[in-house]
Amino acid sequence: MSSAPASPPATVSGASYAAVAVTMAHYKAADSKREQFRRYLEKSGVLDTLTKVLVALYEEPEKPNSALDFLKHHLGAATPENPEIELLRLELAEMKEKYEATVEENKKLKAKLAQYEPPQEEKRAE
Repeated sequence: MSSAPASPPATVSGASYAAVAVTMAHYKAADSKREQFRRYLEKSGVLDTLTKVLVALYEEPEKPNSALDFLKHHLGAATPENPEIELLRLELAEMKEKYEATVEENKKLKAKLAQYEPPQEEKRAE
């Protein structure tokens, strides 16, 4: 087998050759942008995380009714916790404790007040 060197087609005119060159440059620019975006996704861990979730879905013996819900659930669980959310949870726990303490104190004060006030029926009789 002989390997003949590839030569440009003899029928390509100068104008159409320029159009082909511009089109090729456009594709290279688009490929370059795609490659940059792919590297960005890879560097930020998105590709790895998506791959892990998709593999988990693939290996799931009982496929869920909604693959999208499966992805949402597993992606949400895979993301690190926002520090602000954790602070809000701690604040909520403190507020619940304060609320319970206030309710308990309110019960005690009502009981103490009831000792010093006449029953409601006696008040109406007066």
